[in-house]
Amino acid sequence: MTRWDLSALLNAADPRAPAAEQHLWLVRWLQWLRSPGPTSAGDSPGETADPATPWPVQRLRLFIDVVERHPEHRAQISALWRAIFARLDATGLLADFGFAPRHGFVSELAERLRLACLPGTPQTTDLGALFPQLFGSPADADWVAAIDDATIERLLALAVPASPPGEEPWREPMVESIQLLASQIRASGLSGPMRLRMDEALLADRPFHQVVQAAEALRAGHRDGDDGSARLQQAGYLRAVLDACREAAASVRGHLDEHGVSVDLVFQVEQLRERGERIEALLACLVSDLAADTTVDAAACGPRGAPELRHLMTGLVRCASERRGVARLFGHHYALLARKVTERSAETGEHYITRDRAEYRTMLAQATGGGAVIGVTALLKFGLGALALSAFWAGFAAGTNYAISFVLIYLLHWAVATKQPAMTAPAMAAKLEGVSASNQAVEGFVDEVANLLRSQVAGIAGNLAGVVPVVLAMQGLAWWVLGAPLVGEKQAHYVLHSLHLLGPTLFFAAFTGVLLFAASLIAGWVENWFVFHRLDSAIAWNPRIRDRLGPERAQRWALWWRQHISGLAANVSLGFMLGLVPVLGAFFGLAVEVRHVTLSMGQLAAALGALGPALLQEPDFWWCLASIPLVGVLNLSVSFTLAFKVALASRGLRVNDRGRLYAALRRRWRRAPASFLLPPAEARPAPP
Repeated sequence: MTRWDLSALLNAADPRAPAAEQHLWLVRWLQWLRSPGPTSAGDSPGETADPATPWPVQRLRLFIDVVERHPEHRAQISALWRAIFARLDATGLLADFGFAPRHGFVSELAERLRLACLPGTPQTTDLGALFPQLFGSPADADWVAAIDDATIERLLALAVPASPPGEEPWREPMVESIQLLASQIRASGLSGPMRLRMDEALLADRPFHQVVQAAEALRAGHRDGDDGSARLQQAGYLRAVLDACREAAASVRGHLDEHGVSVDLVFQVEQLRERGERIEALLACLVSDLAADTTVDAAACGPRGAPELRHLMTGLVRCASERRGVARLFGHHYALLARKVTERSAETGEHYITRDRAEYRTMLAQATGGGAVIGVTALLKFGLGALALSAFWAGFAAGTNYAISFVLIYLLHWAVATKQPAMTAPAMAAKLEGVSASNQAVEGFVDEVANLLRSQVAGIAGNLAGVVPVVLAMQGLAWWVLGAPLVGEKQAHYVLHSLHLLGPTLFFAAFTGVLLFAASLIAGWVENWFVFHRLDSAIAWNPRIRDRLGPERAQRWALWWRQHISGLAANVSLGFMLGLVPVLGAFFGLAVEVRHVTLSMGQLAAALGALGPALLQEPDFWWCLASIPLVGVLNLSVSFTLAFKVALASRGLRVNDRGRLYAALRRRWRRAPASFLLPPAEARPAPP
C-alpha cells in the first residue's frame, strides 16, 4: 500500500466520499501512525523523537495538534470520522470480534486460517470486519496501551459529537453488546456437554439464566435514564452473576480431570471466560463517570472513562493480532489435553522404573523375554521380505508383524527397553514439582534419575541377551534341518551395509526415537478418548453386550480394557509406524528408515548365523556391532527428551534451578557412580 504523508492524509479526508474510500482513508491513517520515524518527508517540522513514548503515540499527538490548529481540517476530519462510525455496526466489534461464531475448535481453526490466508476488504458495514485491517501488527497493542488520558480525550472530542455526560453515542452499542454477550454466555453454559459436566451446587442459583436478566436490567436502566447509584447497583449485580457463571464453567475442568479431556469443551470454557471479561471491560467504560461522581471529586480523577476505554481498546487490538495465527490457538487449547495425556503416560511409566534389586532382576527377566520374542520378529521380517510384496503392502505386513510381537510382549508382561523412556519421562517431570523450594526434592529427583538409568540398562541388557541366542539358535536349527539358514547371504550382506556405523544409521536411530515418542502420545490420546466417551461403562452396562457376554464377564471386560487400552494403543501404533513410515517417506521422496536397537541386534545376529564365524574377522561386522549401543542411546535419549519437554510444558513447569540439579547429579556420580548402573543393596523409598 502506498504510504501517505500527513499533508496527503489531511487533504484526502472527504466526508462525502463513498464508504469504502472513507474506510480506506482510516486504514492509511493508521499506517501513517505506524510509519517509521523520527521524521518523514512532508511531516510537520515540530515532529521530534521522544524515546520514552512510542512513535505512533507521538504521531497521534502531532496529528491532533495540526488538526486543532486548522479549523478547516478539524471540520473535515470530524465530519469524516462521525460519518464512518455512524455507518459501522459497533456491536460486531464489541460483542462478536475475537470469538468463534460456533462452539467448535475445528471451526475456529478454519476461521483463523481464512483470516491468515485471504485478504480483507474495507467495503463493509461491520466494524468487527474492518478492525483487523486497522490493527494487525503484534506491536499495535503496546502503543495503544501507551496513549495517555489527555490524548484519548482530545481524540474523542474530534470523533464523537458533544453530548452530556453519560449520554455519549458510543454507550448505546456498549449496552447492546453486553446483552448479546450475556445471551451467548447463557447459550454456551446451558449447552448439553457443558451443563452435564458442571458442579450441580454451582448451578443451583441458575446463574446462566440470571446473566441475561441482569443484562436486560442494565439496558432498561440505561434507556430509562436511572440515576448513577441505580446504574452502579445494576452493574454490580451483573458482575456478581458473571462471577458465578465463570465459577460454574471452571468446574468443568474438574470433571475433565476425572473423566477425560475434550478440546471442544476446553475451548468453550475459554470462550465463556473471555466473553465474561469483555462484559467486564464494557461495564467499566459504562460506569466510569458514575464511579467518579460517587467516590471523589471529578476534577481530581482526570479525563473520565479514558483509562477504561484504553483498556478495552488494547484488549481488542491484542485480539486482532492473536486471531491471525493458529500457533497460540493450538498451544493454549491443547495444553490441558497434553497434560492429561502425559499424566496417563506417567501412571504407566511408574511401572518401568526399578528401585531395588528385586525389581531390577524382574526387569532383566522381563526384558529377556521381550528380546526373545523380538528375535522371532526379526526373522519373520526377513521372511516377509522374501514374498516380494509391493511397497505399501510390504510395509503393512512388516507393521503387522511388529505390532503383533509388541502386543504379545505386553500381554505376557515382558518388556521392550525402547518403549520405556517416553512413558517414564512424564513420571520424571512430575518429580520436578517442588525442587525450587526443597533440597530433599532435589535429592529425590537425582534418586529417580539413577533409578531410571538403571532400569534402561537392565532393559537393554535383557533385550539383547534374549534376542541374540534366539536368532542364532533358529539359524542353526535351519542349517541342521533344511541345510540352509533362514536368512541367506544376500540378506546378511544387506544387514552389514545398512547397520554400518559410518552410514546414516545414527540419523535413522534418532528418527526412530521420534516414532517411539509419538507412540506414547497416541497411547495417551487413545486412553483419554476411551475414558471421555465412557466406553468402559458402555462395555459393562450396555444391554446387548451384557446379553452376549453375561453381567460378570461384561464387568471383567470393561475393567480389562480400561487397564490395557493405553498399552495396546502404544504397541499397535508403534508397530505400524515402524513398518509404514519408511514406505510413506519413500512415497514422498524422503529416504527415512528405522533403526531399533533390539531389532538391529537381531538382524546382526541373523547375519552372523548366515555367514558363520568367519564374519567375526570382517571389519564390517565390528563397525555394525559398534553402532548397536549408539542406536540404543539415540532411541532412548530422543524419545525421553521429547516426552520430558512435553510433560514440562503441559504442567507449566519452568526449571529455573537447573544448576542445582546438575550439581546434585555430578555429586552423586562422583560419590556413587555404580548407583546409575546397579541397584542398591537396600531399597530407596520412592519420593512422594
